[in-house]
Amino acid sequence: MTFAQPFWLLLLLLLPFLMFQYKKAAVKRHVTLQVSRLNAMKGFKTWVVYARNWIQYVRWLAMIAMIIAIARPQLRWYELETKVEAIDIMLVVDISPSMLSKDFRPDRLSVAKEIASKFISRRPHDRIGLVVFSGGAFTQCPLTTDHRILQAFVNNMQVGRLADGTAIGMGISTAVQHLDKSDLKSKVVLLITDGEDNSGELGPFTAAAIARALDVRVYCIGMGTDGLVTSPTYQNRDGSFAFATRQMKLDVRLLEQISESTGGKFYHAANSGSLSSIYPEIENIEKTKISKIEVARTTELFFWFLNAAFCLLALELMLRWGPMSVVTV
Repeated sequence: MTFAQPFWLLLLLLLPFLMFQYKKAAVKRHVTLQVSRLNAMKGFKTWVVYARNWIQYVRWLAMIAMIIAIARPQLRWYELETKVEAIDIMLVVDISPSMLSKDFRPDRLSVAKEIASKFISRRPHDRIGLVVFSGGAFTQCPLTTDHRILQAFVNNMQVGRLADGTAIGMGISTAVQHLDKSDLKSKVVLLITDGEDNSGELGPFTAAAIARALDVRVYCIGMGTDGLVTSPTYQNRDGSFAFATRQMKLDVRLLEQISESTGGKFYHAANSGSLSSIYPEIENIEKTKISKIEVARTTELFFWFLNAAFCLLALELMLRWGPMSVVTV
């Protein structure tokens, strides 16, 4: 904790002098009363009688709190530069309607969000971005180390924001375009999809060739199983989807070829438990040392001391003017 205006703390040096003067004057304020018998002064004393001896200390504590508040205590911001090992990663997530299929609970897209969130939490120093695709592709979040914002984008992914279809090539090429601007040695695309490539202006093999030319590795996660699955069939006018059991197919061979041609790896996620195998694999990728600057914001603390001073002054008034005793005859 630091102080924005520490010179006000010099007022604390005056408190011993003020306390001495107060004690000296208190002797003159006391009145001596002579009585013939102490029985006349008997009564039932309240707790205030015993607490009055502490009134002056409550006042001094209130003054100390106010002086500290005037000096503006704060948690001052700082810049901390550290050397860390990191890679640049673009998450490429399929948001086509088939990602609402029910062979995962509650659906494939929800599990994909969970995969992405856990992956981001395990990579505190990496720059990570997000591309979503279905019939087309667009960048949801560029490369960033602000993982709180990235997590918000991941949680906000929804089906129906793009034209229907599965443009795997467009998703990969959009991510590679961002990674091409990176100066790090290790660059990775993590593709999460559940279908066959059936749309887009750029084919998946062309996109893989571009990634290979730019030293970008593509890791593919294929979600779902082949066969009959409860899946969306059409979209209602209100934006909801109608579901029915229909035949689904995952193009495993395509995803394997994309991964192998770029030096990456393919993972078939038939269930949530099989997804964990990808994390140790990417942990072993060669990383690049970068400088990371962390900036902490300034937090003002003076209002806490003002609140304490107010409460202490209120306590002093209560002790000073409260009922002293109830006298019985």
